[in-house]
Amino acid sequence: MSTTYEGIPVVCGSEIPTGSLKELIEATLYMPFSFAINPHDREAAAGVDSWLRTWGLTDDPVMAEMIVRTRPAELAALNSPAMASDVLQLVADQIAYQFIFDDRAEEVGRRQPSRLLPMLSESIGILRDDAPATTSLGAALADLYRRVQERCTPAQAARWAWNCREYVHGLLYESVAQTQALPVRIGLCSSIRALIAGVEPFYPLCEADAPHELHPEELYHPTMRRLGRLAADAAVWIPDLYSAVKEQREGGVINLALAHKRAHSCSLPEAVILAIRQINGTIREFERLYAEIEPELSPAGVAYVQGMVGWIRGCYYWSRTVPRYEEAATTTAGI
Repeated sequence: MSTTYEGIPVVCGSEIPTGSLKELIEATLYMPFSFAINPHDREAAAGVDSWLRTWGLTDDPVMAEMIVRTRPAELAALNSPAMASDVLQLVADQIAYQFIFDDRAEEVGRRQPSRLLPMLSESIGILRDDAPATTSLGAALADLYRRVQERCTPAQAARWAWNCREYVHGLLYESVAQTQALPVRIGLCSSIRALIAGVEPFYPLCEADAPHELHPEELYHPTMRRLGRLAADAAVWIPDLYSAVKEQREGGVINLALAHKRAHSCSLPEAVILAIRQINGTIREFERLYAEIEPELSPAGVAYVQGMVGWIRGCYYWSRTVPRYEEAATTTAGI
């Protein structure tokens, strides 16, 4: 095919198989990592429910229903199948917190990004300056930070806080993008998506689950940094495929499939195919680079990369069945 956009061939309608959008994704997406789940998944789910009630985050029935439909503990168990139960609980609680924080931020900043500033400023103050919390969300974040500091080394906790601050800033960028009249191009969409995905804050927790801390030369090796970026992108772009129907209905902008749809003025199934090609290339590059660097890695380095693999694999298997994205199974892939 001769026509391309940003290096990705434009799909022809004849390439779209019949069936549901979910079936299209699963027939086309490259997923070399097999299913695995942490045996402490039910324990983590009960812990999440208790933790959210403690901080009043599910007092709102809308948020309580969202958590039921999102299954954060299941996502944690799929992402971290071999993780110790105490770290798994921390991961599951943070995933639940980020879903609630993200939905609140979207609601508050939908029409006016400046309305987000008090909410985001509180989070930055907690993460950067140990400022006291003034809201239930802030109190929950302060509790997560305290637990991270207790479980992680000072360097790991500092990386966690830094990555969390990037996530918080990304929500403001998303709000600005949502309110602009001009369409968001694929590159800018991907840049914002990388921030609001909230995957990289979990890398220090994966490291903390290993017996030894990574040496800085290994942690900051250019190939290791590239692996981290590729894994985070693949992990969040996969749910974008399954959530595209929901996001399109709700007017969402920062979604890889919808970015392709805008760029090509094509149907949603065609856009999903284009996004899958981008994801497949990302996963294959990850595999290639990992194979090159693995002989040089320490056992802790291997475990760290396996934590990245867990996010790619886990987001895929979670997205397939989570009620939050069930519309993918009832939407036809036909043109």
